[in-house]
Amino acid sequence: MSTEKRPLVGMTLDEMTAFVAELGEPKFRAKQLFQWVYEKWAKSFDEMTNLPAGFRAKLQEHALIRLLEEETRQQAAPTETAKYLFRLTDGQKVESVLMRHSYGNAVCVTTQVGCRMGCTFCASTFGGLVRNLTAGEIVDQIITMSRDLPAGERVGSVVLMGSGEPMENYDECLKAIRLMHEPDGLNIGYRHITISTSGLVEGMRRLAEEDIPITLALSLHAPNDELRTSLMPINRKYSVREVLDAAIDYGEKTGRRVTYEYLLIEGVNDNPDQALELAGHLKGSLAHVNLIPMNPVAERPEYKRPSKERVTRFRDLLEENGVTATIRREMGGDIDAACGQLRNRVARTRGATRS
Repeated sequence: MSTEKRPLVGMTLDEMTAFVAELGEPKFRAKQLFQWVYEKWAKSFDEMTNLPAGFRAKLQEHALIRLLEEETRQQAAPTETAKYLFRLTDGQKVESVLMRHSYGNAVCVTTQVGCRMGCTFCASTFGGLVRNLTAGEIVDQIITMSRDLPAGERVGSVVLMGSGEPMENYDECLKAIRLMHEPDGLNIGYRHITISTSGLVEGMRRLAEEDIPITLALSLHAPNDELRTSLMPINRKYSVREVLDAAIDYGEKTGRRVTYEYLLIEGVNDNPDQALELAGHLKGSLAHVNLIPMNPVAERPEYKRPSKERVTRFRDLLEENGVTATIRREMGGDIDAACGQLRNRVARTRGATRS
């Protein structure tokens, strides 16, 4: 057996069964171990009291139970939203968000360290892509945040909408989603899981064939090619028409309403004509537009938040023209709310301290 410790978070039950057999233990121990990892969120092997001491000693020698540690946290007032910066085993850092609602707890998780999509309004893209996360690193974000919930509470919904482009890390993201759904683990319904993309068409079409009823969220942010290309370089490869066709097909194939994320930037993409153009694309399809007023990003001071009146007018025009739209509820306005901001701020601060 390899002397390198194997991460338990990220293993399927079949993989864990094979690992347990390698350790010379009976296969039924795998399900017990699986539940300790994914259902009971054990922090150490000592907590696994129904496992023999000898087995726990083997696990201590050959396995890892944690893939990330909390580096820092920002808590929004009063306590409804917390933004975490996690340190991975190789020293890289990723952000995650826990949102507590009256109707349940939701988390937003990251799928890559950094991002190479180059969206001009996004803090995640500064520094480019470092690497993909493993399925275990994605799931461990949920597990670690779940430990901070009051006794008896669990995470009920997940969005893969943090830093990075999930469709570039497709296989690990899909493995993570299936692990989230496991009844003996996190037990999160597929219909409560959302995966976001900037519009990688092949990934969207592949996802439509997976036969799992998760929600697709498309980061659109503009109704035409000229504007979208100026905001999102990926539009040079996949036009607005191509990404919309793939998203609309996803809705038709799965019967799931597609969410269209639309970041409103003052004087850039928030005028009435653009609202009408967007409505023209989406009317008659399974569509919901999520309007997101711009959060200030230190690296992009030229991008401003529109007035409340402009945001409301944009929504009303969509609704009047047959497209369901909502304005995203403000959660965490007093913390580094946009993806990548906390990671960047910590890096800047420590760089300045070192110098």
